[in-house]
Amino acid sequence: MELLTALGLSIPAGLNAYVPLLAVALAQRFELLELAAPFDVMGEWWLIAVIAVLLAIEFVADKVPAVDHVNDIIQTFVRPAAGGIVAVAAAGSATEVSPWLLVLAGVLLAGGVHAAKATARPVVNATTAGAGAPVASVVEDAGAVVLSAVAILAPILVAAVVIVVGYGLWRLWSRRAGDRYAA
Repeated sequence: MELLTALGLSIPAGLNAYVPLLAVALAQRFELLELAAPFDVMGEWWLIAVIAVLLAIEFVADKVPAVDHVNDIIQTFVRPAAGGIVAVAAAGSATEVSPWLLVLAGVLLAGGVHAAKATARPVVNATTAGAGAPVASVVEDAGAVVLSAVAILAPILVAAVVIVVGYGLWRLWSRRAGDRYAA
């Protein structure tokens, strides 16, 4: 279960780095997760406050059409790093998986989600004259909150989410591949 929690928290880190970080910090603080050292410091109030401030900045920056692009460029480094941190922190010593493998998996999951988001957002901005940016951002933030909560409170559902998303991506890919083949 700890492995599902760890990987499940990496996915929303690609949408918003600070939502799963804050979720892990609060879960540590309120004893829903037990983080091993050195990650147990995440439950300290001062670090929770720092993460909350960074979340507020990201929340606002991601709603403004021109600023969201600059934010995505900056977050290209932050989101995958956050995915690696939450993966190794949430798994702790409860798993036999190498911490470096957890970091790598977290970086790849968060980085992949971030790449998809950063690629789609300019299209949303261009096709809606910027009006779609706040809507897309709110949906992404809500998704990050829900996925983070599910990963912590019901990690078995992470497997179901991964299967559904994987199936949806496969269908999309196969449909596009069929369209290219037909052309």
